[in-house]
Amino acid sequence: MFSSEILAETIRTIRNIAPADVETVAIERAVIGLFFTGVKLSTGHVGACATPIKTIPDAVCCPSSVHAMPFPDKMRGRRAAGFLDEVQQPDGIRRAVGIATMNALAALCWERRPHADVDMEVGVDAFDAANIGPGQTVVVVGAFVPFLRKLKRRGQPYLVLEQDPATLKPDEMPFYRHAAQAPSVVPQADVLLVTGTTLLNDTLDQILAAARPDACKVVVGPTVGLVPDAYLRRGCDVLGTIRVTHADEFLDVLAEGGSGYHFFAKSAQKIVLRSRRPMAPRQSEDADAPRALAADATSPAP
Repeated sequence: MFSSEILAETIRTIRNIAPADVETVAIERAVIGLFFTGVKLSTGHVGACATPIKTIPDAVCCPSSVHAMPFPDKMRGRRAAGFLDEVQQPDGIRRAVGIATMNALAALCWERRPHADVDMEVGVDAFDAANIGPGQTVVVVGAFVPFLRKLKRRGQPYLVLEQDPATLKPDEMPFYRHAAQAPSVVPQADVLLVTGTTLLNDTLDQILAAARPDACKVVVGPTVGLVPDAYLRRGCDVLGTIRVTHADEFLDVLAEGGSGYHFFAKSAQKIVLRSRRPMAPRQSEDADAPRALAADATSPAP
């Protein structure tokens, strides 16, 4: 039983698009890095996933949670299809490897069948693709540093949902809300910016369901793959992900503990998949509403 319907639907879609490839393609290389996990297929396609270090309760020498997961060098030559089952695992390294494998297959699927209802834009940042208007309220799910920096620079009204307040800077704390408050905070968003790592803790389905129909919904990060079907069915307007251009160089960076600062414009490109579906009109363009929200945000976060 899949705990995330988005992941379940994505795997079903991949199997429908490229059934023969799913059953025959092998893993050529796998890397479990400090920030990202990556998988390269025998076709040369690469997928990535955030490495969920914080969610591994026994992240010490010889953790029992990864006992059944082979070391990356032992994965070489094994069928990629076998690792799709790892997506069903609880939070941890095994699930990250499964999602990275799924995203590598998704990259292959995009070549087989680009989605007719999205436009691919290369070199575009998902933040810019959201077209955030002056005074619109932004809810950021996950302490995504580049987005928070841009919001502060613009003086944009925002709230940030995060499980770990230690990931936020002191000037961001007035706008902090604990992730448990998502059911009441997410509906306030005119623009919802969600990190793809929510796929790892099974919260993305519920977050998207809580958003207003008229809100612009953006899911971003290397954990998001190039098969957008399940996201589109949940009303997503923009997916921000990556396309790896130099597979082994990219995996070398991950193995050395690198992040986006090290691989963008070198071994990977920023990619935006933008829905062609007309966006619903925004319900609120009242400038007083964002000011009220910003004022409320100055009160101590529970």
